[in-house]
Amino acid sequence: MNLFNRYFFLILIVAFSSTIQAQRPVLTDEEQISEAVTKEVDELFQSQDFVKRKTKKFADTKGTMVIDIGVVQNGKVSSFFKVDSEIKNIDFINFMSDYILNHKFQFKLQKQQRYKIRYTITF
Repeated sequence: MNLFNRYFFLILIVAFSSTIQAQRPVLTDEEQISEAVTKEVDELFQSQDFVKRKTKKFADTKGTMVIDIGVVQNGKVSSFFKVDSEIKNIDFINFMSDYILNHKFQFKLQKQQRYKIRYTITF
């Protein structure tokens, strides 16, 4: 592959990836945002990766957790706060926190907007 083809290929990849990024919807309604967060977090906790990691390290951990998830403009998770939990294993709570904090939602918010969503999960 000559130098011109490499640059063309690189430019094509950059253009394609920015097109994909631009396609994330901007949500404005609090109810829509809450529904979208709940749906994505449900999917996240049912994902093969999460189930595999939880089973490997925390197979016996069961119970209900109530958490607050903060979301900022670009769809990133800005905060994780355990409101209440039957689960007392601090290592599991830290695992959950890290897992959620590394997630990026498939939507954006309007500029300068932040939302906090209360979410309940039972394992």
